[in-house]
Amino acid sequence: MTVLIGLSSYMEQAAMGLWDRPAAVLPRVYSDCVLGAGAAFVALPPQPASEDAVARVLDAVDALIITGGKDVDARLYGQDPHPDNDAPRPDRDAWEIALVRAAIARDLPFLGICRGLQILNVALGGTLIQHLPDVIGSNRYSYGGAVFADNPVLVEPGSRLAGIVGEQLTVKSYHHQALDRVADGLTVSARGDDGVVQAVDIDGMSFGVAVQWHPEESPDDLRLFAALVDAVEQRRAR
Repeated sequence: MTVLIGLSSYMEQAAMGLWDRPAAVLPRVYSDCVLGAGAAFVALPPQPASEDAVARVLDAVDALIITGGKDVDARLYGQDPHPDNDAPRPDRDAWEIALVRAAIARDLPFLGICRGLQILNVALGGTLIQHLPDVIGSNRYSYGGAVFADNPVLVEPGSRLAGIVGEQLTVKSYHHQALDRVADGLTVSARGDDGVVQAVDIDGMSFGVAVQWHPEESPDDLRLFAALVDAVEQRRAR
């Protein structure tokens, strides 16, 4: 049976032919990577996050990916927003936080990507560095202009992530925020050479991984997506 992966998506103003109106959208690179890993996908745009709606959605999928996107609202972790933050997307924040918490509760295989890592941390009570250049003194993780930066990542030996991608790799970055206080229930599995958190494992899950970089921007390396599919197949076998 084909593995079905839920991909969180955006609700943004979008021009399509004669129409320019709010639409559920997601860069194709995400779905291409899921398809390339041998799975099928369904998009999960923001919607009212009732307990029943979240349960029905997660009942229908075999795994969950929370994708990249706009900054998480700083007020969700008790801070005033930095001037350089994106305008809040409260509908998406609420929907994805509810999905993440429910996926962890049912041990649904999970992969967080960029914003997905930050949503995970906030959902579990952690905080974020709102503007990395204020802390590290450079924009090495986000050049702007839709240009992805190449950055080294050092993975903790023996971590779940190391078993997937090895202990050193170069990744595609596009983020001006990062994890600050890491939430209980998460274990840091990778950092940059400057100490910035680059990945976590979710404690107690059969497969729960979140990375700060954009693996979908390296379509010749599908290891994280393939590992998610493998986790579903192992879960079925159990």
